[in-house]
This record gives sequence, C-alpha cells and structure tokens, in this order.
Amino acid sequence: MTNARQLAAEAAAQIADRLGGGFDATVVLGTGWDDAVAELGELEKQISTTELAGFPASRVEGHGGTVGAVAAGDRRLLVYRGRVHLYEGNSAAAVTHGVRTAAAAGCGVAVLTNAAGGLQPHYRVGGPVLISDQINLTGTSPTEGTEWGTDRFVNLVDAYSPRLRALAADTSPATPEGVYAGLRGPHFETPAEIQMLRNMGADLVGMSTVLEAIAARHCGLEVLGVSLVTNLAAGMTDEGPSHQEVLDAGAASGMAVGRLLRGVIDRL
Repeated sequence: MTNARQLAAEAAAQIADRLGGGFDATVVLGTGWDDAVAELGELEKQISTTELAGFPASRVEGHGGTVGAVAAGDRRLLVYRGRVHLYEGNSAAAVTHGVRTAAAAGCGVAVLTNAAGGLQPHYRVGGPVLISDQINLTGTSPTEGTEWGTDRFVNLVDAYSPRLRALAADTSPATPEGVYAGLRGPHFETPAEIQMLRNMGADLVGMSTVLEAIAARHCGLEVLGVSLVTNLAAGMTDEGPSHQEVLDAGAASGMAVGRLLRGVIDRL
C-alpha cells in the first residue's frame, strides 16, 4: 500500500511537471480567503488538486480545491485555495497531504490560514490574529500508526515559528496573537464548550490547521499560522455562529489579510 511519504513524492513530481518547481513557501488559504490570492502576487497557473495523487475532493463551500503557482517578487509560492477536513470523513493523512506534498516540492515555509471563532471579546470580527500556539482536540495525529517508527515523536515547542511571527508583527504591529484550539467539527461549539476552551487557554477555535501544523513540523517546515476572526464564539453574543457568517467575513477581509501575508513573504 502506498504510504504518506510516497504519495507526497508522487504528487510533488506531478506539480513539478504541471506547475514547475523552485517553490519557497506554501500558503494554505482557509474558508473565505480566496481574495487573498490577488494580494500574494501573480498567479501563473493553477490546477485542481484532484488531478494530483492522493488529494480527495473538498466538499465544503468556500474551499475551492485548487493549487497554483504564484510569483511573489523573487519568491515562488505554492498556494492551496481551500483544504479538506476530518469532518468530511477524511483521515489525518488525507488532511495533511497538502503540506507533505509542499515539503516534497521543496517548500521550506508553510503559511496556514483559517477562519476562526474568537474567544476574546476584544478581537475584531474581520481581523487577523497570529497563532502563537495550538491545542489539538481532534483526537488524532498525522504521525500515528506504524509508518513513521521512531520518527513519529514530533517536537512541537515553538510549533509556530517565533521568527515568522516577528516578521508578521513587523508587517502589521497591531495584529494580536492567540492560541488556536482545533476541534473535529462540523458542528459549532456550545457555550459550555467555549467556556471550557477559554479555561484551557484558547483564544481562537476552529476545525482545521492543527494537524497540518504537526505534519509541517514533522516535515521540517517553518510554520506561520494566521486566523481570520469571522465571528465571536457561542455564548459571547446573542447570535449563534453560522457558516454563512464565516464566508461573509472572509470575503470582506480577504484582501487585507492577503497584504499581511505578502508583507511576511517579502521579508523571508
């Protein structure tokens, strides 16, 4: 049976054939972040991820399911528009296949973005937050199983690169930092669960990113995480969260956060 390393190498070879090589960083754009692509640089070419080995189709609105080559100054980016999730019935290996493929394609940096619920009342809906650390509450890991042997024990101290966070802070000094809690979903959290997460030290909550960050570090990539606060979490307002609210906030703010990402990339 083809393992995760082999699938990533096969997909990376297909990317080299279809999109070329020489990639410096990969960017994973979360729900509603599509408008950020134009701010990152010139899109040279893109293809459907389903044309590549090992990529399942995304079935979530707001996740385009494409990968493209973007020229950002003297940097070349491998940009995923959308991702797949555990709650779609995918395995941890499938969810992290994109970042493993990016590593096999030569990327040294992974920029992981997402839409998140804000657990701090001072967070601005539509504003970015740099991820300083994470809490993995998905109940799984991309390094579990027999494939990895002793290589499975990933050191996650400074999982989110202090160097990259400093570059982001230099680009946008007013952008706050926070701890991201990743849950399986797809249901939104209850007010009691939100209170639990706040007691645990979480500032943001979402349904992605944590497994990708683990896999990226496992592959030796330097990781920057950026959440777009698309709603205040359950119990913090009179209204409950909705997926449409997430899409709307992303559409309204995509270009601004795209400029933040480009500022970091220019400083790499």
